[in-house]
Amino acid sequence: MDPNPLRLKLENGETIYGTMAQDSRSPSISLLMEQAGCDFMFFDMEHGPNDLGVVADMIKVARMTKVVPLVRVPNDPYHLMARILDAGAMGIMIPRIETRQQVEAIIENTHFPPIGVRGCSVNKGHNNFLPQNVWEFTEQANRETMIILQIERKKAIENIEELVSVEGVDAVVLGPNDLCLSMGVREKDPLSALEPEIQAVLDAAKKFNVPCGIHIGNLDWLMEWQRRGMQIIAYSNDISFLVNGAKAGLGKLREANRQ
Repeated sequence: MDPNPLRLKLENGETIYGTMAQDSRSPSISLLMEQAGCDFMFFDMEHGPNDLGVVADMIKVARMTKVVPLVRVPNDPYHLMARILDAGAMGIMIPRIETRQQVEAIIENTHFPPIGVRGCSVNKGHNNFLPQNVWEFTEQANRETMIILQIERKKAIENIEELVSVEGVDAVVLGPNDLCLSMGVREKDPLSALEPEIQAVLDAAKKFNVPCGIHIGNLDWLMEWQRRGMQIIAYSNDISFLVNGAKAGLGKLREANRQ
């Protein structure tokens, strides 16, 4: 099984940079994002339109690049997590985390024995379809696969130390949009309004030596939280890149034509 380069970077105290594919169906997106300098990409199965087969193909191509394939699963039942790991995702992010019991069940269902109860089929996407000794493979998979909790609920903020202290949690990533809704934040500058809650998550993560990150499209805030010690910087998504890039270029062309 291939080692997970994100783990090594995070353990060395480095910052990792990536984005999220929410609408793309093309496996080539990892080749494009490799050129952009991404360390990782989240393939979104919570809000994205793509099913397991499409995402599995996208993962296969990503595994041939320097972009580490991560998947945001739609929820935490066993089959929604284990199957995407079998397909080759090198980590998953689980949304709407709230309780320690939920996290403990996630760890159990995403790890092979003796840690958990995940069923094993060795020669699948997670091992590039190669044969390998079952014990060697499962030990590597338990060590290399990243389990990332998405913190986006008021209850998660209240329970944050209980969540990040569960053995097997590899990282936490904040989702500010859903957190705004859950906290009832209606301010025009929600990121400023949520600053105490975001800081509380970062502080708890540091206390338990769990890498922390955030997924937003605001570069100023990404740089600020990077300065404060966040190591996982997830910038924007494929939809925004396409719209903003096209808008910027076409806007300049129209402005030049008016002059």
